[in-house]
Amino acid sequence: MITPMRSLGRHLTGKAKPGPSGDPPPPAKPPPAGGWRSWLLPIGTLIVLAWLLIPLMFGGGSPAPYSYSDFMTRVDAGQVKTVSIDDQGAVTGTLKDGTQFTSQIPTAPNANQLETQLRAKNVQTTATQSGGFLWSALIGFLPLLLLIGLFAWTGRQAQQSLSGGIGGFGGFGRSKAKIIEAERPTTRFADVAGYDGVKQEISEMIDFLRAPERYAAAGAKPPRGVIMVGPPGTGKTLIARAVAGEADVPFLSVTGSGFVEMFVGVGASRVRDLFDDARKRAPSIVFIDEIDAIGGRRGSGTITGGNDEREQTLNQLLAEMDGFDQGSGIVVLAATNRPETLDPALLRPGRFDRQVTVPLPNQAERAAILAVHTTGKHFTPDADLGVVARATPGFSGADLANLVNEAAINAVRAGRTTITPDDLGAARDRVLLGRRETTNALLPQERHAVAVHESGHALLAALCEHADPVAKVTILPAGMTLGVTEQLPEAERHLYSESYLADLLAVRLGGRAAELVVFGEGSTGAANDLAGATQIATRMVRDFGLSPALGPVGYSSSSPQYLGEEAASPLRRPYSERTQQVIDEEVSRLLAEAEKRAVGLLRAHRGALDRLAAILLEQETVDGEVVGGVLRAEHTKGPRARAS
Repeated sequence: MITPMRSLGRHLTGKAKPGPSGDPPPPAKPPPAGGWRSWLLPIGTLIVLAWLLIPLMFGGGSPAPYSYSDFMTRVDAGQVKTVSIDDQGAVTGTLKDGTQFTSQIPTAPNANQLETQLRAKNVQTTATQSGGFLWSALIGFLPLLLLIGLFAWTGRQAQQSLSGGIGGFGGFGRSKAKIIEAERPTTRFADVAGYDGVKQEISEMIDFLRAPERYAAAGAKPPRGVIMVGPPGTGKTLIARAVAGEADVPFLSVTGSGFVEMFVGVGASRVRDLFDDARKRAPSIVFIDEIDAIGGRRGSGTITGGNDEREQTLNQLLAEMDGFDQGSGIVVLAATNRPETLDPALLRPGRFDRQVTVPLPNQAERAAILAVHTTGKHFTPDADLGVVARATPGFSGADLANLVNEAAINAVRAGRTTITPDDLGAARDRVLLGRRETTNALLPQERHAVAVHESGHALLAALCEHADPVAKVTILPAGMTLGVTEQLPEAERHLYSESYLADLLAVRLGGRAAELVVFGEGSTGAANDLAGATQIATRMVRDFGLSPALGPVGYSSSSPQYLGEEAASPLRRPYSERTQQVIDEEVSRLLAEAEKRAVGLLRAHRGALDRLAAILLEQETVDGEVVGGVLRAEHTKGPRARAS
């Protein structure tokens, strides 16, 4: 069963413009690297390589090396035609058959005797002088010289590109911030629907940078930092883009992962460079998206608590935020959906003076967000965005944008350019449940079991006083579900009474209760219902103090878990094993009472249960009016069951 209480945990947790005329002109951008100087190193390298390789390629092959004994043997045999001997004793020569050879004269033999033997055999002898030490040193150090030249050329290219971007090895430690100064984004605060309180706080920060004298007259100090926290998809980055579009000051944007590198010290260098750029362009705004990438608690990543690269980067960020002059006109704007992992020193006043929560939108804000995302799309007159907003509790702005896009895709798939309410409903089911499995054929007994199961959910929702009304019941498989009972809340809830939660447990267990009433046994189809009901009952006992046995004690975490509640380790539980045993017993009691209540109600309305199941087998999908009609047809005169 899918109900709007999917978001129960979230609700209950609670928790191109010119710069200012007074700005100094930006530094002049150097001409791009190029011209004939940039070709000197490549051309020189090619010349040297050609000088070394061409003789080897076109020299007719390498000469055969002979030992001194072989050389003298061939001289005595009269096979040598010419020889050339240098002052180092190196011999190069040619045999009478044209073969070239090399050899080396040892220092011990008598040179006069060698000369006599060569003359006796009529060998043409030539004496030469070698290139000397300088030539040998040049050949030996040529690769090193080429490497030094490569580094010098790369460093020059990096220095020429410092003002226009990061290039070469010289820019490795520079900041990767994107500077939005001349061409500003087209996003404005008008494009961000809802969140008036968030936009007001951010607007005050922008207003201070525009007119600091107004705040100075009242003795107000400038805010050093504002951090936005909230679930994913609520529009934190979109608000930052709107700030860049609204502000008349330079906006430096960078992600937290842009500081992290495998080399120690690079992240800290990039932080220093980022704030240096911000000071040069002051007044300015620095936006760090996903700041949890570098702002995590120190000492948590290593056993000994030593300083790794991330901690050095965080330390530098703390020093920069607490060290720059208050009158410099620099404000840091950050965003994260993991505030519980941030270092306390980063969140204290003086660094981030304001922590702005960007929660999931309420019903009115969802309607405004839908109006923004439906701009430029065509809808039929009966398409009511207010109904869609009421049917999507717990949806974020990104979820709503995806829902509208899925509705448009569904219309195109049907060969239409106009979006209907059915397209919006199909898109909602697609987002919540997954793709509709039209080819997933169930056995006849399985279809009957699913119809009975969903009829139990629907009847319990209609019979319980505090339950949300039924909107639709279907036995068509979608995603991992074989059937769905959808409930829509009549109003946006922020507090949940014990009676509402008790009715919610009964509705969750209504499908299993219907199987017990009709078939006399349960099935695996209630697995998801049991898991959801157990989670709700556990929170009732452990977090909300709604158990007489445990009393008014709550063990919920005080920090919000926007990415999902982490499973608590047994070693970190703030209560004993005896308390855990009491919690388990109370959870079992609440679930058993809810199931007993659901079974009693369905047995009292067995005729309506069978009638609704037969209608579902015939029509497959019905709305909430059919459920109410079935109960009215049964002529039930008694009042609706109340929460015990």
